Amino acid sequence: MTYSIKQLFHTGANPSKVFDALTSVNGIKNWWTIQTTGDASLNGLLQFDFGDHKGPTFKVIEVEPNERLVWECLTDNGWLGHTFIFELDQNDDKTRIRFSHNGWEEQGDFYAGCSFSWGRYMQSLRQYCETGNGEAFGSPGYR
Repeated sequence: MTYSIKQLFHTGANPSKVFDALTSVNGIKNWWTIQTTGDASLNGLLQFDFGDHKGPTFKVIEVEPNERLVWECLTDNGWLGHTFIFELDQNDDKTRIRFSHNGWEEQGDFYAGCSFSWGRYMQSLRQYCETGNGEAFGSPGYR
């Protein structure tokens, strides 16, 4: 049995704006970590670092414009083989975002810490899409 971290939220930003925030290096730098590099297109590799900590490398394995994005983790940082899915749709004149981080073998402390952090970064994504200013790791607003 495997477990998933799931987040569900809405934003007033349109789906194309949200999708751009998820599928461009510049967009990701504004809501997750300012140390994002790579290629965010299909089959591209993305590197996410956090200060002096070398973070995970992901491969973009699925892209359905304005609807779905899937990343797979390629590095052994506790997430090797995990998939990260972003799904977008319209709901009550807002963009609904469903996020899942899949592949957990157990729901221990690392899982709990990541669940907390993903909630924070999803809030940063919404803030970036609505105001143009997220709270990515390493940004002036990050705390």
